[in-house]
Amino acid sequence: MSFSEIPPPVELVPGQDLPEIKSRPPGPSSRSWLVRHAHRSAPMGAKPRHEPGDLRAPPVGIVYASAKGSNVVDVDANRYVDFAAGFGAMLVGHSHPSILRVLDLQSHRLLMALGDVFPADAKVALLERLAALHPDPSARVMLGQSGADAVTAALKTALLFTGKPGVIAFGGAYHGLSHAPLAACGLRASYRTPFTAQLNPHVAFVDYPAQHDDLDRVLLQARAVLVTGQIGAVLVEPVLGRGGVLVPPPAFLPEIGKLAREFGVLCIADEIWTGLGRSGKMLFSMRSDFTPDLVCLGKGLGGGLPVSALIGRGAVLEAWRREPEVVHTSTFAGAALSSATALASLDLISREHLPERSERLGAKLRSMLEARLARFSKISVRGVGLMLAIDLGDRPGRATQLASKLLECGYITSTGGGRREVLVLTPPLTLGEALLDGFVDALVPCVGALGA
Repeated sequence: MSFSEIPPPVELVPGQDLPEIKSRPPGPSSRSWLVRHAHRSAPMGAKPRHEPGDLRAPPVGIVYASAKGSNVVDVDANRYVDFAAGFGAMLVGHSHPSILRVLDLQSHRLLMALGDVFPADAKVALLERLAALHPDPSARVMLGQSGADAVTAALKTALLFTGKPGVIAFGGAYHGLSHAPLAACGLRASYRTPFTAQLNPHVAFVDYPAQHDDLDRVLLQARAVLVTGQIGAVLVEPVLGRGGVLVPPPAFLPEIGKLAREFGVLCIADEIWTGLGRSGKMLFSMRSDFTPDLVCLGKGLGGGLPVSALIGRGAVLEAWRREPEVVHTSTFAGAALSSATALASLDLISREHLPERSERLGAKLRSMLEARLARFSKISVRGVGLMLAIDLGDRPGRATQLASKLLECGYITSTGGGRREVLVLTPPLTLGEALLDGFVDALVPCVGALGA
């Protein structure tokens, strides 16, 4: 098996059917599974979705049974169209035939090697492929298992390279919830507060610019922090993801880059959501007037398997070469199986021109949404590529209500924003174009039913 390419598809990608709801979700089987889940899953959030025996709070949601392409089938045999795609992670759709072929071939060859001691051939090939995404010819890569792993590696790299512990992060930002990125989580203070004593105390938050008029103010905020001389990194999402899919002004990244260079600070681009075609670009942060020092990838990289990557300038990552030894690794980082599916994903994204398709399909969907939702004066649509948001205005929790109504119509979506006031759409980049009309047709009456 060659790791430089995978066989071309021999069949159409399945799973592009319209919804079919046989029993209103959650159906009886989902209810049963959700009750069992409530008994054994650690509680999350202020209020449990279901307490055993409490009939006033029935189970909410569904339980997945299978998925193909853009379709998900729950344990009640209801079929949905997936506009969430594993929080954007299923870039090429569920169980893509090309991914499954490579998964089957690799599973019969080698599941994992010996980490950084004796790497697998698939890992070496993946490192080479990922390094080529950065314009630095000496670029290097560190592999991990989640986006949070990649952000952790980036923050550790910045400290090693600059010797400065401080980080500039942004309000509304989300980089994962393990300890290093949690300190830079601006989405909700409640995520950080219980763990403050264990987190980096040298993180300063500035506002994320939602429009051009915000830019000068945000840059002044950042400069005021940088002059303290304690900052080693600026950690930024090129498009704010869970914070509500905010697309910053075009000058934002270049101006942040200028500030970083002026103060000798590294720019870390968190492309875990935006990267690999989701935003309509292979890497949204890579442009003629801005090149990040470090780029974090995750989510869709593995085609459904857990793998992430930190890609960066070779001179910066050389900071890890020191005595006494210092390392950043884990047992399953760069495992052969996930490395092989990551290579298959990268091949598929390139071969099928999925970034370009994302840009075209996303623009079409956004245009349809803007036209059909124009009569709702408090609602706005924004985003790039197939990373779109429907902002329901100053109405906390309204997106959660809308997502629930859409689920009953057979569409899976997610929510964003600090108060869950934004419906987030991140379907597979392979989403069947014919499915757009059905989604918009279902959305409009659901929005109307909320009294928007």
